[in-house]
Amino acid sequence: MSRAFEKRTESAQQECPQEEPHDPVRGRILSAAFATFKQHGFARASTLEIATRARVSKRELYALFGSKQQMLVACISERARRMRLPADWPALRDRQDLATALTEFGAVLLHEISDPDVIAVFRLAIAEADRSPEVARALDSHGRQASCAALRDLLQQAQSAGLLDDGDSNRRVAQFMALLLDDLVMSLALGLAARPAVAQIRQQARDATDAFLRLHPEAGGPAPVARKRPR
Repeated sequence: MSRAFEKRTESAQQECPQEEPHDPVRGRILSAAFATFKQHGFARASTLEIATRARVSKRELYALFGSKQQMLVACISERARRMRLPADWPALRDRQDLATALTEFGAVLLHEISDPDVIAVFRLAIAEADRSPEVARALDSHGRQASCAALRDLLQQAQSAGLLDDGDSNRRVAQFMALLLDDLVMSLALGLAARPAVAQIRQQARDATDAFLRLHPEAGGPAPVARKRPR
């Protein structure tokens, strides 16, 4: 695993979202909002309590965020931005580069999505499904879809470079996500599993990458061999 993943795991220990050095007030507001959402639920969370926790006036709060919805979206978007490869990731030249990129992406995604704060958002979305469906919509559009889009871009780059045969990118995204996540999110949300250790995350990302690349050869390469189902 590359040092990039090591740096991300070291820097992602603070509660979502991290305060931005150039805008500490915004960081305090988002941290306070997230803590309030977790404690009271989205519908019952008050902007007064958020402002009090953040040590700002309500006027300052509304100057940066026009509503609780915008605060929620910002909290989720902060996390989603971490669930992708760095912008300066080198171009893919061969299958080994693709394997490295997929493994890195998978490890970062697993690390972020298994964070207790992210699992808390999943629980919040489920608990508030009837009363505040905007939580689930924000989680889907700014969290899940953003991560899938980042993976889709990577796979399309690989296909353009001839490292993958022609195929449906959306279907491949779903395949890789299924191989990578399995039932992890559900198990964590139900409290049936502990957050995987760094070594487990790395191994799961490698296993998912290996399985995915066995399913999808290079352009012009041999078709994958279908395994017979046991009778």
